[in-house]
Formats: sequence, structure tokens, C-alpha cells
Amino acid sequence: MNCLILGCGYLGRRVANRWLAQGHRVLAVTRRAETAAQFRQQGIEPIIADVLRPEALGILQPVETVLYAIGLDRTAGVSMRSVFVEGLANVLDHLPPPGRFIYVSSSSVYGQTDGDWVDEDSPTEPQEEAGQIVLEAERLLRARLPEAIILRFAGIYGPGRLLRRKAIEAGEPIVGDADKWLNLIHIDDGASAVLAAAEQGQPGRIYNICDGQPVRRREFYTELARCLRAPAPRFEASPSDRPPPPHERGNRRIRNQRMREELGAALLYANYVQGLRASV
Repeated sequence: MNCLILGCGYLGRRVANRWLAQGHRVLAVTRRAETAAQFRQQGIEPIIADVLRPEALGILQPVETVLYAIGLDRTAGVSMRSVFVEGLANVLDHLPPPGRFIYVSSSSVYGQTDGDWVDEDSPTEPQEEAGQIVLEAERLLRARLPEAIILRFAGIYGPGRLLRRKAIEAGEPIVGDADKWLNLIHIDDGASAVLAAAEQGQPGRIYNICDGQPVRRREFYTELARCLRAPAPRFEASPSDRPPPPHERGNRRIRNQRMREELGAALLYANYVQGLRASV
């Protein structure tokens, strides 16, 4: 099988390695020559292109499976909407229709703030701009490629990516409500979910990708501090004279029943405790 990855970063490289181990041919788009060299060392065939430069996307080849996992590079000096919406439109304009298109989205499209449970059929009414842009990209994809599979990822964590690690190690206070919920997925389980979607996801379907075990921030950061042998976390309320930051507005618990039942994705790390202990 020929596989193409757009956004071959923290998640994409793990997916690439698994596809390579299964004997598939893997191509990946990158803007940088040095990253292309790294891809070649891993056995990935690089394609030098930029989703914001449509004239460079004509070199995209027909493939059976596409993983679209492009995130925002804050050092690039471009807006999130340009990358998520305009970049996706450019790719869809030039990419030969694949057999399967897997799109990595975000659970930020849910706008619930009351701590209730949500699933794939829950209303998507994000209050923050980032969630609104992600939802706009989803709708563009659905209009242009109705059979695309959308994976709404919760917060990804794992080796090299632990939420607030530096602040915890430094003993700095965490600004925010300690009792709000976090929804998480370990990077290895996230990669497994992508492979499962490629193999048996239903065309046009949306899947929440999370461990299904929401945790309050206080519990998560207390366990992280314990794993790091750092001081217990301290929390401070957001200043009353300023609007809360975007991450403070949402508060929900996300179900993963559809992921488990339809994709059959088995979790290596069923909850944050197991995942943190394997990641530090």
C-alpha cells in the first residue's frame, strides 16, 4: 500500500514507522530540506512542498491512503486559519482522490463548558477561535471529500510531550481551575487509532480519539509531579480583570465508545496514570 502523510510530526512519524514496519511505502510532505534528509534515513520518501504554496502541490502522487495531520507551526508567521482552512483547500485542489483520507482534527470543536459527557453526535459550538477554525476546516473537508474519516483527537501526550512539565519541575503555579476536566490520549494509542481508521474506519465517519478516562487537572498534575519527583502542583485562579484564556473556557468529558467498538483500537495506556509512568 502507498501511504502519504501531510504533517509528519509527533504523531505522523509514529504512524509512518508502523506503516513501514508493515511493508508499506510511505511518502511525507515537508517544507524543509533537513527534515527531508531525516525522512530518508527512516525510509520515508520525502516530498518538498508547502500546503500554502499551491503551485508546489502538483507533484503529489496518487496513493491509497492519506493521513492529514498538519498542525500550526507558530514560528512560521502565518495564521491558524491560513494553515488549517486555506492549506487544506489547496491540498484538496491538487491531490488525486485517494482510497482513504484520514483527517486529524481536534476535540476543541466541542464547546461544552458544564463538564457533561460528549460524543460524536454532540453539538459542535466552539467558543474559542481555534475551535471555530478547526470546525471550519472539518466542514470544508466534508463538503469537498464526503468520505473522509475525521479523527477528533483529545490532548496528545507521551515521551517528549508532557503538559506543563517545565512549570511543574520549576514549582511554578498553574493558572486555571484545578477541577476542570482533561481529555487525553497517549501518543502510541493515538497512532494505533490512526492505523485502525485506515484499516476499518467507516467512510464519512467521525471518531473521538481519547482514552475515555477524563481526569481533573488537579489529579493529572499531581501524578505528573510525582513521576517527575517534583513539588506538588499549585494552582492560581485566572485574573478577574481579564477574560479567561481559551483553554479555560471548555470543560467536558469525551466518550470514545465509537472508537472502541467500530475501530477496535486497543489501548496500551487505559488512563493517564499508566501513560505518564511510561512517558517520563
